Amino acid sequence: MSGRSQQSESGNAGFTNRLWRYGPLLLWMVGIFLASTDSLSGTKTAAVIGPLLRWFFPQISDHRVELVHLLVRKAAHFSEYAVLGLLSARAFISSSRGLLSRHWFVAALLLISLYAFSDEFHQSFVATRTSSVCDSLIDISGGLTALIVIALWRRARSAPNLSANNR
Repeated sequence: MSGRSQQSESGNAGFTNRLWRYGPLLLWMVGIFLASTDSLSGTKTAAVIGPLLRWFFPQISDHRVELVHLLVRKAAHFSEYAVLGLLSARAFISSSRGLLSRHWFVAALLLISLYAFSDEFHQSFVATRTSSVCDSLIDISGGLTALIVIALWRRARSAPNLSANNR
């Protein structure tokens, strides 16, 4: 096999590895972007959540429906960015770039924060959406929570190895 074909094969493997590492992260980011359009506006989600709540709980007050709708929407913000945190940690921890893999937590938190603020900026241009710094903070909290869980899990997983090496 010639040097050129070996290089091509290793280049293809590198591309495949990067696609496998960053593809889910990029797809999730596209999903967040699409969710920030009119398709998941408060009016549209209320049209689903309200009737569903009234079907399960016929005596529920309008105030309770609005409260549950608000909590569901805020929980969605938190959880969609928690998933973003998991996917960004997965991508950065396994990066072939030493700086990125060593500083995965900071890199992931920076990505989450920038994307949260840019997402709210994007929503400011959608007539049926509102832009809110509070939503950005909820988004960042979701991502940060996921990153902290991963960091603690990684530390706990490596702790037995550290104590065994110290004996």
